[in-house]
Amino acid sequence: MSPAHGVDDEAVAVVGLACRVAGADSAEEFWRLLASGTGAVTRDERTGRWAGRIAHKDRFDAAFFGISPREAAAMDPQQRLMLELTWEALEEARIVPADLGATRTGVFAGIINDDYATLVRRTGPAAVSGLTATGLHRGMVANRVSYLLGLRGPSLTVDCAQSSSLVAVHLACESLRRGESTLALAAGVNLILAEESTLGMERMGALSPDGRCHTFDARANGYARGEGGAVVVLKRLADALADGDRVHCVIRGGAVNNDGGGTSLTAPERAAQEDVIRAALRRAGLTPGDIGYVELHGTGTPVGDPVEAAALGAVLGTARGDAGPLRVGSAKTNVGHLEGASGIVGLVKAALCLAHGTVPATLNHDTPHPGIPLDRLGLTVPTSAVPWPARPGRPRHAGVSSFGMGGTNCHLVLSEAPAPRPEAGPAPQAPGAVPLPLSARSEGALRAQAARLLERWSAH
Repeated sequence: MSPAHGVDDEAVAVVGLACRVAGADSAEEFWRLLASGTGAVTRDERTGRWAGRIAHKDRFDAAFFGISPREAAAMDPQQRLMLELTWEALEEARIVPADLGATRTGVFAGIINDDYATLVRRTGPAAVSGLTATGLHRGMVANRVSYLLGLRGPSLTVDCAQSSSLVAVHLACESLRRGESTLALAAGVNLILAEESTLGMERMGALSPDGRCHTFDARANGYARGEGGAVVVLKRLADALADGDRVHCVIRGGAVNNDGGGTSLTAPERAAQEDVIRAALRRAGLTPGDIGYVELHGTGTPVGDPVEAAALGAVLGTARGDAGPLRVGSAKTNVGHLEGASGIVGLVKAALCLAHGTVPATLNHDTPHPGIPLDRLGLTVPTSAVPWPARPGRPRHAGVSSFGMGGTNCHLVLSEAPAPRPEAGPAPQAPGAVPLPLSARSEGALRAQAARLLERWSAH
């Protein structure tokens, strides 16, 4: 059966997701932010620097996760964020975390920064304790989850610079396809905690002086940093359908490569980007005309944007037949560049676009970059929300790109979720009033659960 229309061995389902970015504490809030064309990058009054920041990153319910206050204080907040997002993603997938003990569930986390270690080391040897080694170790970002839930699958942290989290998703999919994992959690987290990490990127010339990511625009002058992260819960599509899971989208195929030496260590290379997109498209069993949208790496840098546009145009834009120009965009214009976590945030955005049948506006785009002839490349950057019509019998497809500054490139191809199978038997009768039990570990948490439920009910 064709991968575009049925279940194949390569297909992996996203059955749960959670995210937290500037201006949004959930995937639903993220979609509202995107759909409304909101930019959540703000200027810090104390430092004068621009960034997409999340709130309450200093808060953590250690007791909920069975962690002592002393150990929680020694932990990098990125480990804490990973635990919180994992729990939320499993709940969203309707999976009871306690049921995963001793299963071959894999954990793959993309992370590149360790600002908390910088803060601790600033204070000198007195700040070092027996908990410091695990608390500051980036490998523990994945291992904490495996330990908490008693998981027996692979557990690893991926660092290949800015492409880390999308590569983590790719590795998770490969683990599922090989049968190494029966369920996989793929993630990326990024927090800005130390001035040194911002200074480094600023002095490298990567950051935008005006705090805006002008993707594919003539004003492209760098990016604004962003905080947050996301976790997706993955299963083989065949297993997800057999289990009756709700499917957000399907990962049809993907590829990873490296630039292999360009003009400099950090300069992108067009031929390598073309190769990785072609390989992912080939593995997905699709043609250029099948792809309706690509979530760009799209950092808004004057060197990187023209290279990315040229590669996309060569592979997807100019080979579309009568499919029309390829829509492209970047969530970085809304929430900033989450660096090691940016790829998975782009994947969540693409999944939401597939589900809602809409491509949101890319912000801060007025005049195309002089080095990006959009018409000739067969590309278009929507500056307002654009409907993405369904085609009878043909699912929507999207691409997601993420490129590391050391040349590690990743591209994944997504499809919209298959239509739910009709249930056999008579139509269910409309129920009357039913009890709705809620549980939590404290009175305050129970009230918060009730408030979230009321908010969701009101929204839907």
